[in-house]
Amino acid sequence: MSGPSRRAVLAGAATGAVATGIAQADATPAVLLSTWDFGVPANAAAHAVRQANGSALDMVEAGARVAEADVTNASVGIGGFPDREGHVTLDAVIMNGRGDMGAVCALEDIVHAVSVARRVMEATPHVILVGEGARTFALEQGFDTTRLLTPEAEAAWRRWLETSDYAPRANSENADWRGGASDHDTIGILGLDARGHMAGACTTSGMAFKMRGRVGDSPIPGAGLSVDDEVGAATGTGVGEDILRVSGANAVVEAMRAGLDPSAACQRVIERLARLRGDKIADHQVALLALDRQGRAGGYALRPGFTYAVTDAAGETRLARAESLFS
Repeated sequence: MSGPSRRAVLAGAATGAVATGIAQADATPAVLLSTWDFGVPANAAAHAVRQANGSALDMVEAGARVAEADVTNASVGIGGFPDREGHVTLDAVIMNGRGDMGAVCALEDIVHAVSVARRVMEATPHVILVGEGARTFALEQGFDTTRLLTPEAEAAWRRWLETSDYAPRANSENADWRGGASDHDTIGILGLDARGHMAGACTTSGMAFKMRGRVGDSPIPGAGLSVDDEVGAATGTGVGEDILRVSGANAVVEAMRAGLDPSAACQRVIERLARLRGDKIADHQVALLALDRQGRAGGYALRPGFTYAVTDAAGETRLARAESLFS
């Protein structure tokens, strides 16, 4: 079902009276959920860990690592597009449903930022390490260094320097997977293990050609990712600055706690963003994705085009297309 026009949405948003359809919950309970088409191979790796009786944390780390190692994915890990100064910097977060979490921001020279984030969670008293401190910690933990800037990414950056035009494009994650310039991020992955525990991970190289030092929502607990064993988990993708403004993932989890199903919870937060930002988000894409503890899955986006991968306990995976606020 297509959404209303942007003009109608923003007119309604001004009075807080935005109403659109709610997607029906999936009939078969899900155990894995991840953003975009490249969530399919991520879910496959995560499901294999579940089949081996791995924890939800092990599941989502394994899935995120697939995207990080994919050199054809220009928005995550090795092959990710650099900042405007030519540096590839990675952000990642991982957490379980019992309040344990770790994150890294602006990490350089290490492919698997999500695994470094897990080590922050397990081996330090901190939640977030950034920049050179995160890199030093990773080396101390035995992670190998790798040149993250691939020839293809460097060539795209040099082409961008000819105009230095910075304009994020909606749904670039799918359009640019397997080649091309991705102007925003991310893979977020949510998992439910056989013991009923939940976890999530989010990892990205961030917006292509961003300002040096820029960090979006992806590694920030409560913004790019939120997990609570009592309720469920949520993650976001798209323009990170917009997700930060509404604490997107946490807002979705709290909406589920209040009784909404995952799709409705995601929709409520997207509508809130539309009311808050109005025409300032006219050309942006933001999408939210959620999985509750019963295995109900759902997502919602500002505009059409957001896809996500859903996997059940038997390992059957399908791609779903989220409903959207704008048509």
